Formats: sequence, structure tokens, C-alpha cells
Amino acid sequence: MQLATCRTGKTFILYDADSVCDAEPAPQIGPRLFDPEHWRRAGNVLGEAPGRGSSLFLDAGREQWVLRPYRRGGLIARLSESRYLWTGLERTRAFRELRLTAHLHALGLPVPRPVAAAVTRAGPTYTAALITVRIPGAGALAECLAEVEPALLERVGATIRRFHEAGLDHVDLNARNLLIDRTGKVWLIDLDRCRLRAPGGWQEDNLARLGRSLAKFAAPAEAMSAIRRGYASDDAG
Repeated sequence: MQLATCRTGKTFILYDADSVCDAEPAPQIGPRLFDPEHWRRAGNVLGEAPGRGSSLFLDAGREQWVLRPYRRGGLIARLSESRYLWTGLERTRAFRELRLTAHLHALGLPVPRPVAAAVTRAGPTYTAALITVRIPGAGALAECLAEVEPALLERVGATIRRFHEAGLDHVDLNARNLLIDRTGKVWLIDLDRCRLRAPGGWQEDNLARLGRSLAKFAAPAEAMSAIRRGYASDDAG
């Protein structure tokens, strides 16, 4: 993976040169790469993911991409749902998430391959978007909980343990951010606001958050127990 940066007007872009150059036809690096209407006009929008960010699935030639704009939630979204306070380019949410994703990808951990991040500054604020490679045939754990097998849940736990051993504090670990592909492999997505940390109480906080998410999606009562078995197993390390 070869990360590079460029600037067009007020838009700063951090991108994987290999990902963008390999796309067919290769998109021109620039703000339009992150413009949903550009992809719609070209007829390359394949679908849309649930959630407040309205992520789009894109046809990029030899692979599919996921375009995710950054959106706020909660009460602050009433003031602005897409603007964030500018405190420096490398501290923007998009640049931090792309660099973190690239780091974990380089370690061989199951995260989507990052493609590009864009930040557009407007005075003291900015808007941002992120593009990653779509995982073929993957669906959210939340969508298969009704008939999920204990072995799969144990793999989920083992996968979370791998990320924890790499130091990843996933601040929004939930059943929608864990994907299962058609081979049964577990993936972790949406690293916005996540960070690398020394071992501590945050690991249990992550698991507790996942437990609350499973309850929200009416998972079987023993689901979290199976995940914890996988997390604690010798094969998880």
C-alpha cells in the first residue's frame, strides 16, 4: 500500500495510489471521487448501506468500493450533521481513520482495504468522506443472528481478541460493524474515532458494548457467551 496526498482547492485527499490506479477506468484524483452525484450520473452506484451516513456501494471496475460521508449523530447533529471543527489536517477524522485502517491492514488484520479520504475545509470547519474496498459477499453479523452458529460467534470473539492484541480500541463495537463474508471470515469495519492504546479496561468496555448491541438485535441469550469463549481461547492469539 502506497499512501499519497494531494490538494485541489480547499480539498485535501489522502489515498492509496495502488487502489486508485488499479480501478477501471481509473478515476481522476479529485473532489468528484467523493461526490455521490458523480457516481450516480455515471451509473456506477450499486446500492446503499443502512445508517445515518448513507454509504454508497460503487462499481469501480475490478472491485467495488464503499463511499461513506462523515455524519454526526445525537443532539449536535441539530446544529450541523456534517461539519466538524478544524484542528489540523492530520487530526481530521477521515485522515486518522484511513491511516489507522492502513496500519491494521498492513498487520494482516481483517479490515477493508482503504482507498482514499477527503477533507474539505471551510474556515474553522470541514466536511469529510472515506472510501474503502467493499468486502465481496459480506453481511453484518446483526443480519444473521437468528440462525447464527456458536462456532461463528467464537470466531467473532477470536477476531476481536486479535484486534485487541494489536491495541485497537473500537469505540463503536456493535453487531453492524462486524461483517461475515461468504466463507465465514469475520471482518471489522468503521474505525472512525478508534485508536491504538495500551492494554486496559477499554477492552472489557468494547465487549460490554457489543453485548448491549446483541441484546438490541435480539440475539440468542447464549450469543455473548460464545463470543467470550472465542475471545478467551488459546487459538485467538
